[in-house]
Amino acid sequence: MDIAILGGGIGGISAAISLKQAGFNPTIYERHQSISEMGAGIVCWPNAIFVLETLGVLQKIEMFGGKITAMSRFSSSGEPLGSLDVSQLNKHMTLPSYSILRRDLMLILTERAQELNISIRYAHQVTAIASQPSGFKTQITFDNGMVIKPDLIIGAEGRMNSPARQFVTGNNTPVFQKFINWIGVYRGSQPLFDQMQVLDFWGCGQRFGIVPINDKSAYWAGGAFVSDLRNIKTEPELFKQELTNHFSDWPKPILTLINETSVTSINKIYVHDHDPISTWYKTNVVLLGDAAHAPLPTSGQGACQALEDVWHLTQCLKASPNDITFAFRQYNDIRRTKTAGIIETGRQLARSIFNPNEAYCQQRNLVSKQTDYNAVAQGMAKGWASGLPIGDVSNRVS
Repeated sequence: MDIAILGGGIGGISAAISLKQAGFNPTIYERHQSISEMGAGIVCWPNAIFVLETLGVLQKIEMFGGKITAMSRFSSSGEPLGSLDVSQLNKHMTLPSYSILRRDLMLILTERAQELNISIRYAHQVTAIASQPSGFKTQITFDNGMVIKPDLIIGAEGRMNSPARQFVTGNNTPVFQKFINWIGVYRGSQPLFDQMQVLDFWGCGQRFGIVPINDKSAYWAGGAFVSDLRNIKTEPELFKQELTNHFSDWPKPILTLINETSVTSINKIYVHDHDPISTWYKTNVVLLGDAAHAPLPTSGQGACQALEDVWHLTQCLKASPNDITFAFRQYNDIRRTKTAGIIETGRQLARSIFNPNEAYCQQRNLVSKQTDYNAVAQGMAKGWASGLPIGDVSNRVS
């Protein structure tokens, strides 16, 4: 089967590896000139680690990543608001959790694709996807004039501009969720972190999160509520000053990270997601990752859910290689409810974190301090493990 994968990000390249290992013939078409480094880093929670292990890359992720031990929450003044023991989450799911820079994960996946002789064709921007007058195949036209009619098309082009999503749903317009993120990668010369714990600071309408990779490096995100996108500055040379204006009096090590992160390592994201859709396929085109279900970063599951898509889509195509409509329907039915729930969970948390009302934020912080984080770990494990052959059922809530 000739398979075209549109998009060479984490979801697209992982899908190519998984399908190649299953005996299919995928080719990746990526609009950028080279590997995209959009984003700073990700936490590969156990559900993602399960998929990455099947792709044959876990050993290298262990080499380049950091093993997360806890997620600790604080107020903007440094008051502890609760901590989740990640080792308990890992125990319930029977797999570890690793933080890793997105660039490193992309290099690892690209190297694995090269080992499998998967073709990645860069600088191929899709200009049109069109059904043919007769027959099942769909035609893809690229900006260089190239035209292809593959047996199967996987749309993995992300949330902001997916021609495949436009073809399947008739609309690929993302939804702005009224906050922005400045993201960065810190690489220090001296140790800054004595523990491998995610640090999450909550203000009123603001947030700063830090994810260490090792004692000298981390990726981070500073977020702030904005009501709309008018009058927002886009000049990179202003990003540090904006961050300082928002977070200069917040606890250590936030200002250190801002000051010592290279300007070229800071980006500004206008955070969008997509409303859930019921059908992820049309004729021989199917969606994967953010093109199908783009959650907010507050869900912590964007890349992880794309990797789950990869595993499930491969299983469905292996089971029904001669009936891709049936395979698509099975994949769609397996994934739709879980991803829709994750989108809504991410939105609920974002509305709570970026609420600008002072009284609301005080009450929110009190609730966080009173939360049973052992029960939270069990609930997260149950939800994230659902649909995958992982997890110790005896350790999960019923």
